[in-house]
Amino acid sequence: MIQVETGVYIGAASDLKDAQDLTNAGITHILTVDSEQPASPDGPFRMNHVGQSRSAAVVTAYLMKCHKMNFGDAYAKLQQLKPDVKMNEGFVDQLALYESLGCEVDVTSPQYKQYRLQKLTEKYPELQNVPKELFAVDPYLSTCSEVVYRCKKCRRTLFRASSILSHTIGKGPTAFAYKKMSNLPSRDQTQCTSYFTEPVQWMEQALLGVMDGQILCPKCSSKLGSFSWCGEQCSCGQWVTPAFQMHKNRVDEIKHISIATLKS
Repeated sequence: MIQVETGVYIGAASDLKDAQDLTNAGITHILTVDSEQPASPDGPFRMNHVGQSRSAAVVTAYLMKCHKMNFGDAYAKLQQLKPDVKMNEGFVDQLALYESLGCEVDVTSPQYKQYRLQKLTEKYPELQNVPKELFAVDPYLSTCSEVVYRCKKCRRTLFRASSILSHTIGKGPTAFAYKKMSNLPSRDQTQCTSYFTEPVQWMEQALLGVMDGQILCPKCSSKLGSFSWCGEQCSCGQWVTPAFQMHKNRVDEIKHISIATLKS
């Protein structure tokens, strides 16, 4: 058992065998991050067990949150104290996301939504039993004050601004070199011509059990874009996975203006 800082230790299941050592260290709470719940030591300890994870990830997250450290510094500090500590790639990705979110779990963040979608495609390769909560609420069936996007042809409301998932701008024409296209625009002229969104409820029947296809308006069936659980390339050159791509020239942005604003 190694002390990370005052009141925080990292160790192994074998350390639970000596309750007196735990008491002497002033330990009152024990968090087990393993696939199985270990035997509880004798004594007034409060036990908690979480699923498959690594104690290294939890302690690193603690350092990031409580000491305002970035992931690299927090992990490096832990490795100095316990050189044999290791963290798999999945946990590294999660902590990198945690850092980008300011060490807060914000389920409404586009970054969080994109990460969740990527993990779901790994968990449900057949795409048959995807959780219902994956799909954003259909704005056509509810009212809201935020910006929405409608089908340019029939005016059916399709998705909210909060459903748009941002992505890093790609390298422009150089990303399409493998296509051997001629007369490509310069990088300065390249821009994203599509919105990449989270899936919305009205898309569910078209998406489940199918790897890719067209996205059609649920009212007039006009083509809005395309989807691929394996990913698609944006016009800027960036690859987005999974991709639910709505062409900007097929939808209109609708902003709500309050009555008070009109009167002022």
